[in-house]
Amino acid sequence: MEEFGISKETTDALYADGISLAISIGLRIIGALLFYFIAKFIVNKLLKGLKKFLEQRDDAPSLNEFLYGLSKLLLYVIMFGGVLMILGVPASSFLAIFGAAGLAIGLALQGSLSNFAGGLLILAFKPFKVGHVVVAQGHTGTINKIQILYTHMMTFDNQEVIIPNGNLANSDIINMSTQETRRAELKVGVAYGTNIKQAKEIIENIFENDPRALKDPAPFVALNNFGDSSLDIIVRVWAKSADMWPMYFAGMEAINTEFEKHGIEIPFPQRVVHQIKAKAAEENS
Repeated sequence: MEEFGISKETTDALYADGISLAISIGLRIIGALLFYFIAKFIVNKLLKGLKKFLEQRDDAPSLNEFLYGLSKLLLYVIMFGGVLMILGVPASSFLAIFGAAGLAIGLALQGSLSNFAGGLLILAFKPFKVGHVVVAQGHTGTINKIQILYTHMMTFDNQEVIIPNGNLANSDIINMSTQETRRAELKVGVAYGTNIKQAKEIIENIFENDPRALKDPAPFVALNNFGDSSLDIIVRVWAKSADMWPMYFAGMEAINTEFEKHGIEIPFPQRVVHQIKAKAAEENS
């Protein structure tokens, strides 16, 4: 080697440094592999236990799936971070990479992140569940599926409405399924001159004989308004939530039938016009 201007001492030092570096790299690789297999075994055990715990703890599959996926991601990030550190990669380097990637993804998915946050709020606080009937975002229907980004609703005419969770989490929601009982409100108009007492007794009798109408609170029937064309009677009746609409429709039909039997008129809007032209002409002649 002296012919190239490199002394034997230098080559020996380089050789020794190379051997030392190779041993150091080899030990790092062996340590990283050992850490990887041990960490992977521990991670799999933890994930298996977490999955079993979530299935037993909660009945919200979407939330369970999200928590499991997030936990899996975090555990694998920690595991590979440990592998990189053993190989000699500075922790600040891969943290900077993950931070930059997270920022880029966040900027690209701003709308989706809003829906994602809304989905977490819905799944955590549960303003409604699958199977509940709700009014939200101008739609009325049964909740069919709750996902992290979107909620699926089936309307009563069998249309599927997919609503972003970000909108749902920041708007009013009427849940019709949380209470065991509901109140039906019927409005009935009768002609002026009708015997109001008789009309009220007919309505009260209809709901007293309907087994779906609750006795406590008792049905409430009262004259509510002097309308332009009718005397308006308001009827308030309580029933179990599942019976409310069947009772409502049956009650309206029964009221119409009984009023016809008793000669009680249900008026339609009408206008009375007094013609005074002929009378004015007679007075001027």
